[in-house]
Amino acid sequence: MLADDHPFVLLGIRATLVALGGFAIVGEATSPSSLVQLMEKTPCDVLVTDLTMPNASGDADDGLRLIRRVRMGWPEVRIVVLTSLTNAAILRSIMSDGVIGMLNKSESMDELASAIRAAGAGRSYVSKSILLTLAQASGDPPGMSPMRHLSPRQAEVIRMFVRGKSISEIARDLGRDVRTVSRQKRDAMAKLGVSNDPGLFAFVRAYGLVQKAIQDG
Repeated sequence: MLADDHPFVLLGIRATLVALGGFAIVGEATSPSSLVQLMEKTPCDVLVTDLTMPNASGDADDGLRLIRRVRMGWPEVRIVVLTSLTNAAILRSIMSDGVIGMLNKSESMDELASAIRAAGAGRSYVSKSILLTLAQASGDPPGMSPMRHLSPRQAEVIRMFVRGKSISEIARDLGRDVRTVSRQKRDAMAKLGVSNDPGLFAFVRAYGLVQKAIQDG
């Protein structure tokens, strides 16, 4: 499903996906309200949406509020966000809200297709330009892992968690109190700028940390 308030953007995305093949476009929306109405009657696997679309009244909707509404109403739908925003705090908030893919609107249509394929397979996809924005905001040189900001114990907990271990299992394996492990995970997430587990998984996948965790383990 596609959502953008610019008809030419929708036309461009549709034309690209049709030309590439392998995609079924089940519907298009041009406002937050029309998107919600469409989703109520048309199932989809992946939603590709602009972050800031005006309502029929002309007022710009809060893009984060729209994402949260979709996440609450259709938790199984994988969301790919297109945005021209460069505010690192907002970009982190988008990731924390369970978005699985995020691209700057300046990216190529081919990259969007890659993001949709990744989302369809349940994998996160964050474009290089957005990763660069996040890295610059955190003071990390491009390519340098943000895990370096964590203490050894915090990094250890995060690596075990993204490998699928529960907090209780991590505490047992490390011989620590469950509350201690929970606090270390929470503090690590705060340093990484994410506020929930979906955001954490999106963050570590975007930086390639899941595979590194598996290799390190």
